[in-house]
Amino acid sequence: MTTMKDRLRIVPEFRTDEHERILELMFGKLERRLARWDPEQVELELSVKDRDTPKQRMVLECWIAGQDRFVATSTEQDLMKAVVEVRDTMRRQINRAVTKREAARKR
Repeated sequence: MTTMKDRLRIVPEFRTDEHERILELMFGKLERRLARWDPEQVELELSVKDRDTPKQRMVLECWIAGQDRFVATSTEQDLMKAVVEVRDTMRRQINRAVTKREAARKR
């Protein structure tokens, strides 16, 4: 059975020993928000550009069937703090989209 954690691609800029901590931080709140969809309807990708430089930028992208693509970014230098920041931003974006869609249905 596929889970949301299985739907997250972590690009090679992250070390293998960081993956477990990333998964631990990424899911929970975000997974609860995504629970309304089957895991097969969701794709997530976490990447970091210019790692360990002042221009470092983390990006979390999310594709959900029937929705526009969601993108959350962070310029936080601490990688794990950046993971939390993109997770929380993603959750807020999805919350807004769900709320907007539900409000439109009620009209």
